[in-house]
Amino acid sequence: MRVNDGADRVKVYLIEDDDAIMKSCEQALMLEHFNVRSFKDAATFLSFEPRQFPYVVITDVNLPDECGISIMNKVLAKHSDVPVIIITGHGDINMAVDAMKEGAFDFIEKPFSFERLITTVRNAVEKASLIDRYNALTRANAEQASSFIGQSERLLKLKQQIAMLAPTGVDILINGETGTGKEVVAQALHQISKRPGPFVAINCAALPEHIFESELFGHEAGAFTGAAKRRIGKFEFANEGTLFLDEIESMPLALQAKLLRTIQERTIQRLGANESIPVSCRIIAATKTNLKTLSDQGAFRSDLYFRLNVVNLYLPALREIAEDIPLIFNYYLVQYRKKYDTPLAEASDAVLRYLVSHDWPGNIRELKNFAERVSLGLPFADDGTGDSDDAPLTLGKMLERAEREALVKALRLASGHVVDAAGILGVPAKTLYDKLTRFAISATDFKA
Repeated sequence: MRVNDGADRVKVYLIEDDDAIMKSCEQALMLEHFNVRSFKDAATFLSFEPRQFPYVVITDVNLPDECGISIMNKVLAKHSDVPVIIITGHGDINMAVDAMKEGAFDFIEKPFSFERLITTVRNAVEKASLIDRYNALTRANAEQASSFIGQSERLLKLKQQIAMLAPTGVDILINGETGTGKEVVAQALHQISKRPGPFVAINCAALPEHIFESELFGHEAGAFTGAAKRRIGKFEFANEGTLFLDEIESMPLALQAKLLRTIQERTIQRLGANESIPVSCRIIAATKTNLKTLSDQGAFRSDLYFRLNVVNLYLPALREIAEDIPLIFNYYLVQYRKKYDTPLAEASDAVLRYLVSHDWPGNIRELKNFAERVSLGLPFADDGTGDSDDAPLTLGKMLERAEREALVKALRLASGHVVDAAGILGVPAKTLYDKLTRFAISATDFKA
């Protein structure tokens, strides 16, 4: 019976010093399509040190250099979800029972049939796969709840891109206005990727130029005045993890060359040191400006721009996803009302009018602050563009108004050309024609 699709990616590590037993077990498991790797002793396995769950460990109790129970304890100390199967002789049964109490998944007594081995491993693999899928769903649901509220076409596409790109480890450039959630997206990419190292963020605009290089690459004691001891830089600290470089357009030109070399070679040199140190971290850079324009103007290195721009994620401004504003606002309103223990009443008509009439230049950050004020019952500044009457504004009316305004804005930008306006909105031309008919909007009114 073939391992199911969800369990195909679970690795099986076998530790056995008897060559005959190791080869026969390995062959039997491979015939059942398990992904197997064998080790002759504890030291070889522990030096290999698998870092990413899911995987299963099968270990003999009696190994030449270390007890199998000790291996189990070391594995579970790093990844408590790993199923560990103990192979034991008849005289080690009590030891195996104790191991079960300490967290072993199961034990197999020698001599054993291959059917017994395969059944036990299959159960362990399926458990590991289920735990891994549960953890992935938990992470995805957490991100969905807190970071990617909304069902607009643009946000759905962004979610798909994040899910597809996160496991690849490719370096990414994120573009978006201030407050659109660039760091939130970077954190989501890191969390979903399950990289074992940390997420390390640097705001390039907030670092004084004279300490920039030391912050990124570290320094040795005595490298410069005041360097009393060695300092580990952000690149080195983010090893096996993700380094997030926010507002990268603010990085000094002199350092951009060194950053480019580091990205290409994946090595760094601390200030005052001669040896190169290999680093393996994913680079995610973010900018609120057009780096291509800056590079054309000589304000940003073009070679660094092209190196960073392998994969580009664009985060839409709130005004570009107007249909999602009520959903995002309502999410944060509920959170703040729980935080401050204020009544969970629906937002007033004045609040709803403000949501659809305001341009939200501060994007998500501004909307969150607005939701916090509303949750506390504090007054907010009406910019005068909302409705002047007191007629109730339903969610349906609010969404229709937001959609109509988006159509009008796109037609203005496209000078009345429907095909171009459809491209701006990211919808088929036929869909746009249908919407214009529905809202009784004439494209000719916007011709230049």
